[in-house]
Amino acid sequence: MQRKSALLNPHQTEHLGYGLLVGISLLTVLPIVALVIYILIQGMPVINWTFLTAMPSDGMHSGGIYPAIVGTFYLTLGTAIFSVPPSIAAAIYLAEYANENRWTRLIRVAIVNLAGIPSVIYGLFGLGLFVEFLHFGSSILAASLTLSIMTLPVIISTTEEALRAVPRPFRVVSATLGATRWQTVWRVVLPEAIPGVLTGVILGLERAAGETAPILFTGAAFFLPRLPNSPFDPTMALPYHLYVISTQVPGMPIHIEYGTVLVLMLFVLGMNLIATVIRSRARARRQW
Repeated sequence: MQRKSALLNPHQTEHLGYGLLVGISLLTVLPIVALVIYILIQGMPVINWTFLTAMPSDGMHSGGIYPAIVGTFYLTLGTAIFSVPPSIAAAIYLAEYANENRWTRLIRVAIVNLAGIPSVIYGLFGLGLFVEFLHFGSSILAASLTLSIMTLPVIISTTEEALRAVPRPFRVVSATLGATRWQTVWRVVLPEAIPGVLTGVILGLERAAGETAPILFTGAAFFLPRLPNSPFDPTMALPYHLYVISTQVPGMPIHIEYGTVLVLMLFVLGMNLIATVIRSRARARRQW
């Protein structure tokens, strides 16, 4: 009995559980850290001003990746313009206005299922709708609209959860003071939910910035040593550029491939950093 009690000692159990949590955390984090360090080692030798600001040349064996960087920025910006406003509007309707019934439950199930559809299917959908049916051609506009449709479910789901997380007394007090439902949502609920909304927006845009399949069908160019002049022009983009130089260009130096990976990684991390700063300031002003 004494031995059994010793085995079930709460302090020992706590230490064992803590050790397991630390071990699992290290097993999760260490491969990611190792991957980042490896990319830095392989990619840093080619990172210079020419690589970042020059046009590609010699079949992409030399020059820089400036058009791909600018194209990725254009596609991400276009995705944000076309996806963020309707996503937030849909989330506000589902969280604040829609009645709980089988139709709203069906809509939520559909949104969750849409978030799990492979990106190549979105690319084929964009090819059929925007490129061929609406005659946008292979362009920034068609690619941005396709990425926007792919991003909608992620932003809607996270924004709705952020809105529902705002305590109900905020709404009650606002209504007691004579505010309409829309005034309550716009001036009370939405500002309090901004940290969660930003999380969803950044998750969606990060996925869009790193996707290859949707832009492969709708707007990415193989080799375009110039910047696009309008939304109806095709563009180079970092994910597709990386795919091309890794699989279609023989004799490509490995450092150029990893340099492109490093630039894309820094692009995504920069988005995260900006969102983190805005989110931290919003949380500091939050009243709960």
